[in-house]
Amino acid sequence: MSQPTNDSVSAKVIGLLVLAMVSIGAGVFWMNGRRPQPPTNVATPLSQPARDLAARSEAEPIPNAEPDIPQPVLAEPTPDAAPASLEDVISVVMPAVVTIQTGSSKGSGFFVTNDTVLTNVHVVGTSSTVTITRANGTTTMARVQSTEPAFDVAVLKVPGAVANQTSIPLGNASNIRLGEEVIAIGTPLGFLQNTVSRGIVSGMREVRGATLVQTDAAINPGNSGGPLIDRRGTVIGIVTSAYLNNNGLAFAVSVEHLRAVLEGRLASSAGAGLPPSQANSSASAGPGYDALAPAIAAPEDKRRADATRAYEEAVGAVAQRADTLDQQWKSFVASCYQGRIAGGFVRDWFALWDARAMQGAVATECAPYFDDLKRHATEIQQAVIAIDETARQADIYPGTRRELLRKYRLDYAGWIR
Repeated sequence: MSQPTNDSVSAKVIGLLVLAMVSIGAGVFWMNGRRPQPPTNVATPLSQPARDLAARSEAEPIPNAEPDIPQPVLAEPTPDAAPASLEDVISVVMPAVVTIQTGSSKGSGFFVTNDTVLTNVHVVGTSSTVTITRANGTTTMARVQSTEPAFDVAVLKVPGAVANQTSIPLGNASNIRLGEEVIAIGTPLGFLQNTVSRGIVSGMREVRGATLVQTDAAINPGNSGGPLIDRRGTVIGIVTSAYLNNNGLAFAVSVEHLRAVLEGRLASSAGAGLPPSQANSSASAGPGYDALAPAIAAPEDKRRADATRAYEEAVGAVAQRADTLDQQWKSFVASCYQGRIAGGFVRDWFALWDARAMQGAVATECAPYFDDLKRHATEIQQAVIAIDETARQADIYPGTRRELLRKYRLDYAGWIR
């Protein structure tokens, strides 16, 4: 029998959270008509967000932590393009990497088909044509076909395409793994053509809707626009910048954006993307990275975050019932209770679980009313315990659960021990 996937388990966990949340609504949430002064408050239905959550949890699994990136429509990896040794990988892809020169700058680029080259927008600037120099030293002109400043990606078209021109296949963003070995090839300092540097994937970052691959591979001015390649010989990003005087801190725009630009999917729908100070800077710059978000969550962290959101939704729905009970308890104490309630509680009716707290007596004619209050309070208690246990199984951190219970005033030591 096959083992259930983490995503299916997470979907079941969220479904259990929702069921626990809804179960409160199915319980008795009304007050006996025999009480002297029946409260006017009535139970509120599940909030629309809660109903939406329930519908979503039944209709959809938790989204995969990794984006579903379409397979390449360009050159596909072949056995020859993914050799075992590092030296072989480099020898295969090297002829696809070029130096790009405009009237005022130099950078790098690489062929993705025999007539299409990718580079950075900040490499081509405002030029409509550029000069490219192949690894064998031959030069030709290329036309700037399109640019996507939001992701610092420019597409060049090379006339008179060479039939046997080497190109590098695009990889898949979902295959990128922290710590995997990567290779950067380009023209550092504008004249050291086809220089190779090696590093690892140090992190995955988000900045204004753009996904960046962080690497410690040596990146210098002139490397901009060159490919960041994995050990399979496929492109996982296009080098865009590095921090000045901070060795081992460089970034490449993730392959998912390269594919989208090539397919024309970002021409009119790109987000804010990279800040101008990054997208228009040379590879040695680095201002503007204050917008970088923390590392993209690993799959288990993404599932935990989804479960946490469902947990808060469930706790919030129970808190609505608790808020109503607060008002009914005040009416009960004013009309039906004689004596004092010792101690202080986040919600006054928590005194029901402290034998020393209720030091008075309930009026005889209010006994049915009091029984209903206790039944309602017990339903809330059981729902909180059930939801918290489900959240524990979903690996939501104890501190997170405790913080959310406190936020909604449902954190009571007498319930969860």
